[in-house]
Amino acid sequence: MKDNPKAGRKEIAEIIEDITEDGIKYHLEKLKAEGKLKRVGPAKGGYWVIIKTD
Repeated sequence: MKDNPKAGRKEIAEIIEDITEDGIKYHLEKLKAEGKLKRVGPAKGGYWVIIKTD
């Protein structure tokens, strides 16, 4: 996401390989709830912003 903030769940799952799109969705929602990640804009054409890193 840092290298490609416009990546969607499908693209992220293809890059990681060992996780499904549903798994990606779960983890993205978890990161958003923790305040570490934010989606800016619409589902198509939007991008991810990393708010906090550990």
